[in-house]
Amino acid sequence: MTSDSGVSPKTIHAADLRIDARWVIPIEPAGVVLEHHAVLIQGDRIAAVIPQQDADTGYRAKETIRLDSHVVMPGLINLHGHAAMSLFRGLADDLPLMTWLNDHIWPAEGRYVDESFIFDGTRLAIAEMLRTGTTTFSDMYFFPEVVAELAHDTGIRAQVCFPLLDFPTMWGSGPDDYLAKGTALIERWQGDDYVAPAIGPHAPYTVSDEPLRQCLALAQDKQVAIQIHLHETAFEVSDALAKTGRRPTERLAELGLLGPGLQCVHMTQIDDTDVRLLRESGAHVVHCPESNLKLASGLCPTERLRQAGVNVTIGTDGAASNNDLDLFGEVRTAAMLAKVVADDAAALSAHQALAMATLNGAKALGRDHELGSLVAGKRADLIAVDLGDPFLQPVYDPASHLVYSNHSRQVSHSWINGVPQVQDGRLTRIDVPDLMLKVQAWADTIRSGQTG
Repeated sequence: MTSDSGVSPKTIHAADLRIDARWVIPIEPAGVVLEHHAVLIQGDRIAAVIPQQDADTGYRAKETIRLDSHVVMPGLINLHGHAAMSLFRGLADDLPLMTWLNDHIWPAEGRYVDESFIFDGTRLAIAEMLRTGTTTFSDMYFFPEVVAELAHDTGIRAQVCFPLLDFPTMWGSGPDDYLAKGTALIERWQGDDYVAPAIGPHAPYTVSDEPLRQCLALAQDKQVAIQIHLHETAFEVSDALAKTGRRPTERLAELGLLGPGLQCVHMTQIDDTDVRLLRESGAHVVHCPESNLKLASGLCPTERLRQAGVNVTIGTDGAASNNDLDLFGEVRTAAMLAKVVADDAAALSAHQALAMATLNGAKALGRDHELGSLVAGKRADLIAVDLGDPFLQPVYDPASHLVYSNHSRQVSHSWINGVPQVQDGRLTRIDVPDLMLKVQAWADTIRSGQTG
């Protein structure tokens, strides 16, 4: 049909939400900052990312939000943590890793961790992550069924890794029990829109060969990911060499675990063999810079891995060893550490650091076709960061500002599947006053246990 002038009328598209932003950093294409663009959302998907003047003539939105001093970008993906350990934040600081674990954390877990601890601690972690820009997180901890239910009900995306160890814990009696419960977790949640079940063998030094073989068989059968702490300390590597004559990566490669479904957390101790195995296998590395610094575990050579073609993502680890779940802070630390480790001020640019926390994380999850960048057709998981604060001025390069100058509390808005999770700095799905009462009760209990 044509108008009286003979010109076909322009098609007007419908959108549920239009977000007008001063800047948009879509992550794809890489290194791009778009000015005065609009992000259009229809249902749970991104409909378009276009100049605002094109949105004026091409779209009619039910709601429009104008963010004149903000950056809009994909939600952050925190690829490693132990969410409920937020209730242990600051419990045993300034200690070496094995002292911290053996003498403080593991005894505290044995005394306090149950389903109610997991529920309240994970809710605290989710609140902090949402408030600081994370829209997807990976968790490896006890009672994963509680974490899965909570993430689903809150509407935040989560990779939930069930634990696997050689010895009993409060969640299981041994490898067979962990694997049986883990299989049930996978069958319950596989295919869910928010929860992706996965397997979390703790580390090569806590899981023997046969359970690792069973882990791999289950992962292959159910098509789920595996996440493992790997090469976290120099002692872990030297001890493995002394006992087996092989580096942990070599052992995992021989068992068949080292592949595109494996997420290797920490990787602070790396030689040419490790780089080659990671590159050839397609395994992913999860960099946790602040936890590694605080526990003096070592430094992951992120630029060396990137240059070799290894996908490097980023995680916070747990708040007990960090002591926060602020992924923007982690990105800043990672960017600066990369330069020192590589002895190159140009290593890991601001845009590359932001990609580690978005698209690279999505690749490790096998979900880069729908997460990690602002591209039409992808899920509407995005955040807005306000750079209008007087002490953030002037803004020459918003990508650099996000990495080097931004404080994560400048996150003003967050959407997951197009649903608002943070509005004007306020959480929409979590009752913070009620949560704080629960957290204080746990703090009182744990404090009395320390002094009793």
